Amino acid sequence: MKRFADLNEQEILALAISNEDEDNRIYRSFADRLRSAYPETAAMYDKMAHEEIGHRDMLLDLHRRKFGDFLPLIRRQDVKGFVARRPIWLNRTLSIEATRKFAEEMEYETARFYRRAAETAHDDSVRHLLRQLAAAEDKHESLAHELGEKITPKARAAEAIGAGISMAFAEALSDDGSLTGRGAPVVRGAVTGVMTAIGGVGHALPYLIPHFYVATSLACAVVVVELGVISWIRTRYMDTPFLQAAFQVLVGGALVFAAGILIGNS
Repeated sequence: MKRFADLNEQEILALAISNEDEDNRIYRSFADRLRSAYPETAAMYDKMAHEEIGHRDMLLDLHRRKFGDFLPLIRRQDVKGFVARRPIWLNRTLSIEATRKFAEEMEYETARFYRRAAETAHDDSVRHLLRQLAAAEDKHESLAHELGEKITPKARAAEAIGAGISMAFAEALSDDGSLTGRGAPVVRGAVTGVMTAIGGVGHALPYLIPHFYVATSLACAVVVVELGVISWIRTRYMDTPFLQAAFQVLVGGALVFAAGILIGNS
């Protein structure tokens, strides 16, 4: 493993090329995993992946002009100082909040790397390109940060429909009801899908309000109403005492809320 201070300009360019290629593949992985439930977010990651390829090509062109076609093999794990990345893109399910935070951290680290590399570069063209790329990564970091504020609140209302369809198919295909007695698959899937879509829209629409705390308070009120409705349904159709049903629903809701916080902060 080499120290960053010991890298020459060719190795810095080779490392930058490797990083851009890795970032492109990470963003494409995010887009692929999120496309069915969050198409607008996936499109944003597609765009960022395409821009990373553009950065890689710029670096490759500069490397060829300065050092020829041979590209040394050097990766982030070969250099001291880089933060180890957890491969969350390999998870079977991805939290959209986790991908946003990961993208912010990734772009921040990359921009810092380019600035440090520009300070050590002796060639004017190398230094100029590295500073350009640092500014570009800053824009990506801002885009990832602002995604939750500008794109997602409006998009989630529409994307909840996609989540409802996904839940409907998952429920309808889980069994035919012959052994479990859970009812006809079509009816069960339709009920699950519709309720998921309504719940998702109810959670998302308040965030169209520009004031975060007002929107969050309204969203919490919607959740309370939803939990009350679920408790009533369990009492009315599943012969569960109301207090017991309410307790079960509240505990389940609290666990989901806590899991969301943990995943979002991971």
